[in-house]
Amino acid sequence: MEGRFCRLEPLDPERHAEALYAAHSRDATGRTWTYLPYGPFDSLDAYRSWMDSFCRQDDPLFFVILTESERAPVGVASYLRIAPGNGAIEVGHIHYTELLRKRPAATEAMYLMMSNAFDLGYRRYEWKCDALNAASRTAARRLGFSFEGIFRQATVYKGRNRDTAWFAVIDSEWDALNGAYQKWLDPGNFDGDGRQRTRLSDLTRTLPRREA
Repeated sequence: MEGRFCRLEPLDPERHAEALYAAHSRDATGRTWTYLPYGPFDSLDAYRSWMDSFCRQDDPLFFVILTESERAPVGVASYLRIAPGNGAIEVGHIHYTELLRKRPAATEAMYLMMSNAFDLGYRRYEWKCDALNAASRTAARRLGFSFEGIFRQATVYKGRNRDTAWFAVIDSEWDALNGAYQKWLDPGNFDGDGRQRTRLSDLTRTLPRREA
């Protein structure tokens, strides 16, 4: 999956683990791992071992996000709970390094994954997160997902309860949402310093949603 700002390709621990670990190590506090069921990792060997055991599966299906300019690994994301028979697929295990967060490539990566899912014929694209994860919930709304409710005491991870917030986009909403992304990603929407002129949230806020 290739866009103007980034490229996504299957995650390969041999090729990508070292660079990703170095980029993640810029987060000395480990806060970016708070709402993931694994991490942080105290060594490259531990990180690569986790990748070898967890990231080589078909579900979750992991991708590495590479900057288009340098082709450097700057984050990961995956498809999971892949159910072709029901036409449902989820995006998750999203972990961005500081080299990607709050940059156009971060948004484009999510657009490329969503667009690919609907192009493949899926009719429901899901986003789930810990209900306490305010940043993830805000991101889901900005990206055009509709909030569908809270599953209380859905799971336990890292020794604590997780209430899960559910969001989704369905195929009947995709054409309008795709149009909003195309407007946002248009080169004319960015000035000479790469700053956006129109925010994506302003484009998605006006789209019809069916909220819980």
